[in-house]
Amino acid sequence: MNTNATYFVNDENTPLRYGEINIINPPRPRLRGEECKDGIEALPVFCGFCGTDFELMKMGRQGLLDKKFPQGQTRLINGHEGVVWVPSENRFAIVLIRGGDSYDPTRFTEDETYFEYGCDGADGIFCDKGYFNPDMLLHLPKKYESLTRLPLSLAKKLVFSDPYACAVFQYERMCDIGEAQNFRVELAKRKCDETTARKYAVEATFDRVVIFGLGTTGLFIGDQIRRNQKNAKILFVARSEENTKKAQFVKKELSCDYLSTSGMNEEQTSKAIIEKIGGTATVFVGTSGTDIEHRIAFEQGVLGCNGIYNSFSLGPKVTYNTMPFGFKNQVIFASINFTQKHMETAIELLCESKFDRLVELIDKQEFVADPIDAYENKIYSKSAPLKTAVVWNSEYMNMEE
Repeated sequence: MNTNATYFVNDENTPLRYGEINIINPPRPRLRGEECKDGIEALPVFCGFCGTDFELMKMGRQGLLDKKFPQGQTRLINGHEGVVWVPSENRFAIVLIRGGDSYDPTRFTEDETYFEYGCDGADGIFCDKGYFNPDMLLHLPKKYESLTRLPLSLAKKLVFSDPYACAVFQYERMCDIGEAQNFRVELAKRKCDETTARKYAVEATFDRVVIFGLGTTGLFIGDQIRRNQKNAKILFVARSEENTKKAQFVKKELSCDYLSTSGMNEEQTSKAIIEKIGGTATVFVGTSGTDIEHRIAFEQGVLGCNGIYNSFSLGPKVTYNTMPFGFKNQVIFASINFTQKHMETAIELLCESKFDRLVELIDKQEFVADPIDAYENKIYSKSAPLKTAVVWNSEYMNMEE
């Protein structure tokens, strides 16, 4: 089937292009042990831009995308965040992007394989038409099932389904690790039974949370912690000034504190963090994509004894001095995935959220005319909004709601 799309190639000058291409429809399984199914046709309606897209474009410039292409192809249609229309089922859907020959796409092992629509081995949603495994086209909440035109405000919320699902998984993992890490401390301190100690250990995990970075992933992790841990002290740390829209959103809507590091060196930043949260961090979540994260946490001592370092950035290298690290009994973990359950939870929560306020649009014609320029000078520029999205098919949109 031919379709117009933006797509990545290995090319130093034009790694992202727009035009007509032929898309393939190989049978794919949702999970290990399930039947491989042909994809069914869906029409992308509203698409969001993710930092992963920008990284893939950089990889294309370096000629490193071969392993990312669908089998037998030399290009990859990008895009994995947004809403599609399924003509055969007369409904809107969210694409569950990760599947494959694995029991649990968050924990695949060496003998398992996976694919990700728009990211790895399978074409994404920045196209007029696409093929997607029918079991991976997730439903909207029941009250939205009869919609034939998608309200703009709802579309803006649902564009976050993928990153918010990641946050649901991150919170789940921090609870699991925090409980296992510290229940014996609570057992000794409180002289209680093990079940009670495990409960206290989960709560103590989130006593003082530092989220380093102010992108969508950090924002949603903070939202998940706040929803589930009302007494947690949560501090966002970033370079943005305190009066910016996203910093104000964090303070007002998430009831979190904010620290702007503008003009501070690493030592000053660390001292300001510890002073702001009233001690060292019990959890440090790195989401800024910079090497400064691990230096603040480990070299500057912001992460406290028995603390958890959640490495959620792509790119930075994490290093630590083994002597204090060992004696402080700290844990480092990293996992940037989610399951269908996490995404379904995300969809439900987002529909009732206010996150649509953080999304701004780019005109489709402006984007497709020069997608590389749009990426570099608007969507991922220093002045870019927290989230940029594009109306890909206005026929299915209600722009007044």
